[in-house]
Amino acid sequence: MAKILFAVSSLFLCLGAQAQNSVVLHVDASATSGPVAPFWNYFGYDEPNATYTGNGRKLMAELAASSQVPVHIRAHNLLTTGPGSYGLKWGSTNAYREDANGKPLYDWTIVDKIIEAYVKASAIPVVEIGFMPEALSSKPDPYTPNWQTPDDFKHYFVGWTYPPRDYDKWGDLIYAWVNHEVERFSKAEVNKWDWEVWNEPDIPYWHGTPAEYDQLYDYTAAALKRALPSARIGGPASTSPRNPKAATFLRQFLEHCASGKNYATQQIGAPLDFISFHAKGRPEIVSGHVRMGLAKQMEDISDGLNIVRSFSQFRDLPVIISEWDPEGCGACSSAQNPANAYRNGVLYPAYVAAASKATLQIATREHANLAGALTWAFEYEGQPDFAGFRDLATNGIDKPVLNVFRMLGLMHGGWVKVDGESGTVGALASQSVSGLAVMVWNYQDDDVPAAAADVKLVVTGLPDNAKRALVTQFRIDDHHSNAYTVWKEMGSPQAPTPAQQSILEAAGQLQMLESPRWVESTKAGVNLDFDLPLPGVSLILLSW
Repeated sequence: MAKILFAVSSLFLCLGAQAQNSVVLHVDASATSGPVAPFWNYFGYDEPNATYTGNGRKLMAELAASSQVPVHIRAHNLLTTGPGSYGLKWGSTNAYREDANGKPLYDWTIVDKIIEAYVKASAIPVVEIGFMPEALSSKPDPYTPNWQTPDDFKHYFVGWTYPPRDYDKWGDLIYAWVNHEVERFSKAEVNKWDWEVWNEPDIPYWHGTPAEYDQLYDYTAAALKRALPSARIGGPASTSPRNPKAATFLRQFLEHCASGKNYATQQIGAPLDFISFHAKGRPEIVSGHVRMGLAKQMEDISDGLNIVRSFSQFRDLPVIISEWDPEGCGACSSAQNPANAYRNGVLYPAYVAAASKATLQIATREHANLAGALTWAFEYEGQPDFAGFRDLATNGIDKPVLNVFRMLGLMHGGWVKVDGESGTVGALASQSVSGLAVMVWNYQDDDVPAAAADVKLVVTGLPDNAKRALVTQFRIDDHHSNAYTVWKEMGSPQAPTPAQQSILEAAGQLQMLESPRWVESTKAGVNLDFDLPLPGVSLILLSW
């Protein structure tokens, strides 16, 4: 537990505490600490058929525009059987069927629509290889799930969660799929992608044993490498490593890849180009308000990276935290779980800001090669506006959380040292050849009323050509970059008029706190003062 306390020492959880009246943040622009390697530009969702809807394409374009480097997209259900119709926590592509004689029939029409939407948006697919086609499932009946409530999964984890009845046919399916993607997009394009085997096989997403998952992985890897030897494959996308069962699963998988007998090749070990696991917090209702669980999510990251570091042959491999969220069920609304009420307002982006720095701190401490931390959120079709799902946009209206990713996307160059973080206030800073970016947040786990912080930002060590700098401050709070507040002020319309929709879409964009202004840089540096509500996030850009 000591390592967790160290990792979150500057997370400013301060459960139930009031924000400090005054915080002085000192940014020394001359004290750099390594390049900014964006790990937050990864996103994912259950419903792949949302990708090519009007709202899906719009959000995909916005995600691409939010980042100076390509975003990475992961989706469930790329191999599940069905007509490709949209469903909550469900999707299908009908990629694999068999004729009356058991001959495989491949149909990539729907898969093509999904992958093509990513590539056209200049996004990089994290291709999740799953789930089991009906014709290959060892227990296909029943097959199509009935998603009801988050407490009733017996009608959800059905035929698509079972091992294949024929591993050779499964391998042939993967080989045909990879060959198809190479023919359609080229080797150079497909070599950018990461191929991840299944999702959360340590819980009922996989109705097989750990050994049977290892077998699935081996056959998948052999087929993938046969089709494209340079393709990247990894896994196991297991759940929270703070859970002993999940930690055991992750460890046994790495042991199998290191020294186990390969089911497909009969050799020792299995190809492993990256390692993935999931990290989740746990919000709860305490005394009538939401209390987040940021420390729990950081414990997952720390424990997972420690397991990876314990394998000398794997410790330098890229790690993708392929679900990195405040909790586990994106498709559970706030009506189903009142603790999910954090998702509509400012608490969610403030959480992401604090979690980004904490994740970076842990990865640095563990000397981890962190490639990505994937937010499992996209958009839901046919659901009410602001229903409390974990999504980035609701019916074409961007939620406040999307704006924190826009802020992070403006941070590039190299990390810069920040001193003075205190109480509920934290910060990250980066510098490029043309300017400095400082993201400041006011966050605590408990969603209770609290005073704003009086922040004094002192920037020193600016380059000689920065005698005069243009200051631009972006803000996420109740009145900036926040369509949810505007929607409530409208009376919470569930069928906004075209004029209302236009106003809400504009309110969902990243907004400035005030007009940009020029400041002089003196020997004492640049001094800026501002109030920051709790919760709230500011991004201060100094350009010259």
